[in-house]
Amino acid sequence: MLMNWTQFAIINPMKRSHIRNFCIIAHIDHGKSTLADRLLQATGTITDREMQEQVLDNMDLEREKGVTIKASAVRMSYTAKDGQEYEMNLIDTPGHVDFSYEVSRALQGCEGAILVVDATQGIEAQTLANLYLAINAGLELIPVINKIDLPAAMPDDVAQEVEHITGIPAEDAIAISAKTGENIEAVLEAVVKHVPPPKGDSAAPLRALVFDSHYDSYKGVIAYVRVFEGSLSRRQWVKMMSNEVSVEPIEIGIFGPAMKPTDELTAGEVGYIATGLKTVRECRVGDTITLRDMPAMEPLPGYEAVKPMVFAGFYPTEGEDYALLKDALERLQLNDAALVFEPETSVALNFGFRCGFLGMFHMEIIQERLEREYDLDLVATAPSVRYEVVMAHVDEVRVIQSPAELPDESTIAEIREPWMHVQIFMPDEYFGVVMDLAMKRRGELVGQEYPAPGRVVLKYDIPLAELIIDFYDRLKSATRGYASMDYEFAGYRVSDLVKLDVLVNKVPVDALAMIVHSDAAYNRGQKLVTQLKKLIPRQMFEVPIQAATGKRVVSRANVKAMRKDVLAKCYGGDITRKRKLLEKQKKGKKRMKMIGNVEVPQEAFMAVLRINDD
Repeated sequence: MLMNWTQFAIINPMKRSHIRNFCIIAHIDHGKSTLADRLLQATGTITDREMQEQVLDNMDLEREKGVTIKASAVRMSYTAKDGQEYEMNLIDTPGHVDFSYEVSRALQGCEGAILVVDATQGIEAQTLANLYLAINAGLELIPVINKIDLPAAMPDDVAQEVEHITGIPAEDAIAISAKTGENIEAVLEAVVKHVPPPKGDSAAPLRALVFDSHYDSYKGVIAYVRVFEGSLSRRQWVKMMSNEVSVEPIEIGIFGPAMKPTDELTAGEVGYIATGLKTVRECRVGDTITLRDMPAMEPLPGYEAVKPMVFAGFYPTEGEDYALLKDALERLQLNDAALVFEPETSVALNFGFRCGFLGMFHMEIIQERLEREYDLDLVATAPSVRYEVVMAHVDEVRVIQSPAELPDESTIAEIREPWMHVQIFMPDEYFGVVMDLAMKRRGELVGQEYPAPGRVVLKYDIPLAELIIDFYDRLKSATRGYASMDYEFAGYRVSDLVKLDVLVNKVPVDALAMIVHSDAAYNRGQKLVTQLKKLIPRQMFEVPIQAATGKRVVSRANVKAMRKDVLAKCYGGDITRKRKLLEKQKKGKKRMKMIGNVEVPQEAFMAVLRINDD
């Protein structure tokens, strides 16, 4: 066995010097996936016959929305101009702000990053956020200016912008068109030249970092790994260092871009391990895999678990689908480390789960995946955020994730809500519009910068509850799509908040309750009641809809009853006969109301999202 370890140590240094591990980072829609397609074609990894747009985006949702949701890996072989053959491991990353945790995980497995910037848009919020992540991870940066084939392209101006922010000379930025394939070869040569080969001792005990995973019905949990030290052969038992779970891998291999089995993975390589594990908790993203019989002394520094920011309830419309929803959420959680959930019951919706997400787009994607991939019919409640409640008479701080958990207001000393640092990038002509929008959402201006002529960055502190509903959509509408934003958690602050209850037919609907600022309670209550009046179908009896804070009703509307015309058969005759029929009808309606239930449709729960601030 010792001889084999020594052999690896002799063989691998030369091989390892020809490995390049890199990722592509960019703002959403700057051409990241298209560049990955061209690199696959240029290296001959995929033939023209197999080629399709967004090869690495293999989810239907990714193709439809034009957004990378999951980080994916692929190995390419490239013969450089120096005549040497290089093994290139590319990890494609998402660009939306909600999926920045995917980016941070991908960066852990790389030594270099291609920073893609749109020649028509310039540097945007997520470009900058991902750039800082790459710098903190100590990666070598290669700036690439994409979309130079467009008439509105300004590659020289954008290169100057990149130089101003990164310090990399403008002439070192590579101008390309990922769509036409222009200058793609220069990107590959830059990767060979600037990205350092991976370090790591092949003779040391195995340490492989799990940077992603997915679940396969036949092979169990498939862990995407970057091997930092040691090597792994087929049939060698491995161990997860966080929970001591040992397993014999069913298969090990590389991505090409489909999974290809191999006999060995050595230090510096990126590949996969099909563990055969059937439960989600046994193989966590960020864990270190080592050999059972020759374990490493300590795990690799993983990445911090991301904390969800937005919470919503998911309930199956059919009660018997509860077990199916639980199973689907567990499988999705394996593919998506940021998703958290716990069981929850609601008077209106029965049994379901309280789920935590990184943002509204993340929530939308999870809901669509549950409905499509697992064929579930769901009711989703309006999203809320996590609050800290300081109790009045006991030294206790409670964390609540839904308005239903808020204690009685007489027992509360103060409520703290999460605030975010928000950076908004935009052309300076939209300065006033964006300031007006931020002020309406209780935003506090903390600074502004001018990274380039005609561009401004506004820095705000805004409560997360005001951000999650439709702030991003409003921002895009107000600036005709030119503004972009990035945000990070800034801590909890004390606010004057109240619980706004909604009563339908005098029965509180816990799933429609929300926590709002006391100044906005009347306005929000009025708008929500108006929306619900349109959405709740008419019954055979009158249905009152009320919005209340504590014991005080702030708004009310009635859904009129459907009425049969009982006087239709009366023509002429005494008025008392008509009155008698109307009284009889009235008594019937009253009796019906006592035993009648009002079905609240799914649209009503999402009406909360449509309460705008106009």
